[in-house]
Amino acid sequence: MKFLKFFQGKVNEPVPEAERLAEYRRRGDVALLGGLYEPYMDMVFGVCFKYLRDEEECKDAVMQIFEKLVLDLRQHEVSNFKSWLHSVARNHCLMKLRMARATAGQEEADEQAQELEVEADIGDDAFMLNGQLDALDECLQKLTNEQRLSIELFYLQDKCYRDIAGQTGFDIGRVKSYIQNGKRKLKICIESNGSY
Repeated sequence: MKFLKFFQGKVNEPVPEAERLAEYRRRGDVALLGGLYEPYMDMVFGVCFKYLRDEEECKDAVMQIFEKLVLDLRQHEVSNFKSWLHSVARNHCLMKLRMARATAGQEEADEQAQELEVEADIGDDAFMLNGQLDALDECLQKLTNEQRLSIELFYLQDKCYRDIAGQTGFDIGRVKSYIQNGKRKLKICIESNGSY
């Protein structure tokens, strides 16, 4: 990421990230924020590229996200900067996709953005971690048959909404609903078991 390297070297002493975040909230020093952001720029670029698939658009997104942080980190106390930043980057890209969908008005763009949103959310949830597989299996059994089947086809067999609807006979809108509601129930179940 050569286009934002001017922040390198601005923070010389190794200060814990939480202290640097607190210091930024107090002082508002953009160079300090740049020093915090710089090690994560490749991650942010990678997240953006996963959704946007255009290098120049991703470079712009990395800068736009930094500009967003300038304001957001003055208002919000963040305990885990890396996870929070990952969510900010993902949400930024999903918003760009929604805006593109609204202007283009294409059904496929709508389906792709919804699938990416569900996939991104599920990828960030704890049950995708190796240590959570037992809890996931137990919680999957608590879903309705329609929800469990839709989730298994979507995540385990990489089927799109249209394919799931064709294979199961469910309406495509119901498939989306089963996946969203099933994902929500899985998350609640796993969290209530103390596995999150």
